Amino acid sequence: MIRCEDILSLEFLKKTEYTGSHGGMRYRLEKVSAGEEPKLKAIIWPEPFAYGATPDEQKQSQEFSFSEEGIQAAVDWMNSLLPQSR
Repeated sequence: MIRCEDILSLEFLKKTEYTGSHGGMRYRLEKVSAGEEPKLKAIIWPEPFAYGATPDEQKQSQEFSFSEEGIQAAVDWMNSLLPQSR
């Protein structure tokens, strides 16, 4: 299970993306511009390959508010898609 404590701060995410893996799934969190409000984009894909080496059709993504609550929502979403929870 991915935990919020595993994810680096919003200050880190303002500067660069954060990547990790858990239970056969890789993930990436990044700040994206969506109009006037920045968003937190979570992207997941199956292991073993890195983001750039994985075809786009194998990736799933969802956008959340760029806030602590958005990080929690992204973590909840990623956990719901972990292979073990299916």
